[in-house]
Amino acid sequence: MLYEFAVLQNNGVDGELYWLKHKSEFPAFDNHVRDALAKEIFMNSQLLYIPAKNSSIELWMQAQSLTSWMLYLATFIAVCAVIALMRNYWGLIIKILIRQFQPLFKVLFSDVLLTYELLLIGVACVFMTCKVDDMVLRTVLAHLGIFLVWSQSTALFTKEYLVKGYIHEIRDNFWENNKWKVIKTICFPAIIVTFAILFILYKVPQDKLYYYEVVITSLVAVYALPIWRPFEKYIYPVLIPYKDPRIERSIYSLATCTVLVLLVDAVFLYQSSEVLSYFITALTSLLTASFLILSLKVNYKHNYKNYIYLQFVTVLFLLSVLICSFYIQSVEMIWVGLIGLCVFVIVKYWEVVMHYFSWNRRAGKWAWSYLGMAVLLWLLAKGILFLLNCYYI
Repeated sequence: MLYEFAVLQNNGVDGELYWLKHKSEFPAFDNHVRDALAKEIFMNSQLLYIPAKNSSIELWMQAQSLTSWMLYLATFIAVCAVIALMRNYWGLIIKILIRQFQPLFKVLFSDVLLTYELLLIGVACVFMTCKVDDMVLRTVLAHLGIFLVWSQSTALFTKEYLVKGYIHEIRDNFWENNKWKVIKTICFPAIIVTFAILFILYKVPQDKLYYYEVVITSLVAVYALPIWRPFEKYIYPVLIPYKDPRIERSIYSLATCTVLVLLVDAVFLYQSSEVLSYFITALTSLLTASFLILSLKVNYKHNYKNYIYLQFVTVLFLLSVLICSFYIQSVEMIWVGLIGLCVFVIVKYWEVVMHYFSWNRRAGKWAWSYLGMAVLLWLLAKGILFLLNCYYI
């Protein structure tokens, strides 16, 4: 009633008659208090319109929602496709250009100069992103620029101008004794890309995607620093306590990085704010993926102690994410926890099945496995509905 009274006043209509009609339903207070309450309610209220079913407005809203998801899906597919095409055909394109146009463009299309040209194109794409209004084109342009900046800056620092060349160079340099080479070939490109993403985020703050991506690039820049290599043997036992020389070194590095990111995520969660919430969700998503990879049985073929230990740790982490997300009422974190827990359960189910069955055996036994998978998905769906029901209550 106070809201409707404020609407009348704000539209130049005398609301006294309306007030006299409903005054008896309120406690006794003067007109000053009435006006202050009405203004406060009007300023802090939002109208929620619920269209009638089968109305044209409901159809329009559903169409808007559907097309929004289609645009997001189109953006994701386009970005992946462009990067995949560049990865698949980059070397071939360069070779064709060099072979066909060598007499005319020998200098222009040399490996080094072409790398600089592509780097400048990438920088131009980053700067042009803020001028594109269409979300799909803007996202594709931004990621094309980020990909070019990262790949070509890496090529310049490694002095390997083809993708296959500098990927092997990076893989070899990660555990290289030459610390300056590691910083130059891995950290510097990641730092450059981090600043590029921060620039895009500054210019286009409504695109929340870049909050998550800047976390990935900054983690690459920080964790690639050689300072962490000597400390790995003191950090990874938190997740891999039992010594096993047959475990791949990359798993030990992933365990070390996971522990460090877990500490950073805990600090951010303690200092929670609206801006940090994006970084918390991104870090938690990365941690969920890391724990799922670390908990795989294939990593511990010769010693199951670490495998059993990591199952308990992973379950504890995923349950902690769920409890924390319900406590802070973060929808994104709830979905991260639910999806992570579902993937974990599905992976463990198939690890048990693969332990007892082989793909070479009769298809009849696999039919029982898939039936069990259907039951498992049904139970997971019911569990998610139960949790969300508790959350909404």
